[in-house]
Amino acid sequence: MGLFGTDGVRGRANAGNMTAEMALRLGAAAGRYFRREGAGQAAHRVVIGKDTRLSGYMLENALTAGLTSTGMNVLLLGPVPTPAVGLLARSMRADLGVMISASHNPADDNGIKFFGPDGFKLSDEAEAEIERMVTDGVRLADAPNIGRAKRIDDGRGRYVEYAKTTIPPGMSLEGLKVVIDCANGAAYRAAPDVLSELGATVFAVGVSPNGRNINDDCGSTHTDTCAQAVVAHGADVGISLDGDADRVMILDAEGRVADGDQLMALFAHRWAAEGRLKGATLVATVMSNLGLERYLASADITLLRTKVGDRHVVEAMRAGGFNLGGEQSGHIVMTDHATTGDGLIAGLQFLAEMVRTGKPAADLMHSFTPVPQRLENVRYADGITPLDAPAVRRAITQAETQLNGTGRLLIRASGTEPLIRVMAECEDDGLLNRVVDDVADAVRGAA
Repeated sequence: MGLFGTDGVRGRANAGNMTAEMALRLGAAAGRYFRREGAGQAAHRVVIGKDTRLSGYMLENALTAGLTSTGMNVLLLGPVPTPAVGLLARSMRADLGVMISASHNPADDNGIKFFGPDGFKLSDEAEAEIERMVTDGVRLADAPNIGRAKRIDDGRGRYVEYAKTTIPPGMSLEGLKVVIDCANGAAYRAAPDVLSELGATVFAVGVSPNGRNINDDCGSTHTDTCAQAVVAHGADVGISLDGDADRVMILDAEGRVADGDQLMALFAHRWAAEGRLKGATLVATVMSNLGLERYLASADITLLRTKVGDRHVVEAMRAGGFNLGGEQSGHIVMTDHATTGDGLIAGLQFLAEMVRTGKPAADLMHSFTPVPQRLENVRYADGITPLDAPAVRRAITQAETQLNGTGRLLIRASGTEPLIRVMAECEDDGLLNRVVDDVADAVRGAA
């Protein structure tokens, strides 16, 4: 069936795998998978959060129906960041956490992400078993054991209070002028509250969700909006989140952007100097820039690469006992603070470094010079497998031959959208553009 991608189940709302019917079946399967036999009825607990998409109402109700049908009691958090679901699943002793969001995707998409009772995203094995149960069907609860559902009013407040504890005790952000772009998404209330309560002067944009404008020319994938606000308000720094607030981009006073690689470089170097970077290792994906790897090596820090997806990063971090990882796209995972990428908490760590050092954002957000990198996304039609086409395979082989050890070529299918991602790195800009164009054109021809 292929329900799960790199980050849960995702697709266009009310179509394919993202219908109310499928959400109901997923809820029932996940509820049965996580229901602890022998526990009292009141102990079966699920927390559900969502972002601000219109389709979230439909999916929330369908998931609730599926979960309660297997005897799970559902606690509805309303709009909260994805990392808040991981936090609250663990702190509220839930069997399961569910986040309804398609992250940085357009408003017409939606998705469903699952968290286990430990607050971490599910393993491949758990997702495969839930997928099997969706196909085969599940045993429903007897009538007296059907679950209940209720709204939880203080879920966002619990997350706000926790986020404030992640910077050094007693530290104030007073004197900092901060633009926060919430992408009209899940953090539209939580993020400005955290920053203002810590003392910053806050200019908030992307905080007027209407169900249709999430990630629409705002947020971490459209940083021009944040950049314009930073310059207009004379702010010291900009923090740009995505729709579910698990990604972040940082902007300096002139609106220049630092991606996840630069943030990880800053944090890794600082933590290593303080002796708190476990294993002297940063975990990142195959997409992270070669310049990051070289910078870390110069500081005797190992870069451990994984497949794309913050879930894979976290799995490698847990397996190796490491506490810092992330993605170039802005997922920053700090397992000392959170179980998944948390854009707001990563932003707070950057602000704390500004306060600690007294340096402006521009001096902190460019630790290394990136190797020229180009990423081309090629959309393809459902049912097509362009990477299997002989012409595409030939183009990839020719590109690798041309690079001949002078750079990197990475070709992969997106786990969340029907896209082939063609990425290359090379010091020679002409060669870089040539190999990416050749492979992308071949993919288009096969798509």
